[in-house]
Amino acid sequence: MTEREDPFDRVVEALKEPVRISPSLTARVMSEIERLPPDAAEPAATGRPLAWFRRPWTIRLSPLGGLAVAAGLAAAVITGGRLVARRGEADARAARVAPASTRPIQFVLVAPRALSVTVVGDFNDWNVSATPLAHSNGEDVWWVTVPLSAGRYRYSFVVDGTLWLRDPEAPAADDEFGRSNSVVTVGGGP
Repeated sequence: MTEREDPFDRVVEALKEPVRISPSLTARVMSEIERLPPDAAEPAATGRPLAWFRRPWTIRLSPLGGLAVAAGLAAAVITGGRLVARRGEADARAARVAPASTRPIQFVLVAPRALSVTVVGDFNDWNVSATPLAHSNGEDVWWVTVPLSAGRYRYSFVVDGTLWLRDPEAPAADDEFGRSNSVVTVGGGP
């Protein structure tokens, strides 16, 4: 090997050489295939496509492999238990946060030619799609009833997803963005 000869060039040249296969190889392979039972050779052609699944299987594990499988199952059980526990904790927190008593508050807007109206506010995190209003066909009056606990809430109507309007029938208050919103106050008593 000279200094300029690349060892990879020798490997490439060796791989380019044709592979010589013994002429008797094909005959030996075919004779082995002919000796296989019909289910093993072509499971779908026998008319029993699920025969492969019905055969008994033998699974052999070393002690280390068995330990790895047991550890994996234990981890899955522990993780699943933690997820169930977290879900239970979240449900318990939601029950503590949920108000003990709410009052139905109806929001109404007259909006001629509106295709959709939603109400956004402190009570639904100003989510434009959370509280859609309903209307009867051919009428301009849109309404929704929202259960609210005692407190003061700022809100606005959103018409056709883009036009924000305050309720003309409610008091107004400016928010920290300079926008005028409507205000509803829900009393604590029945």
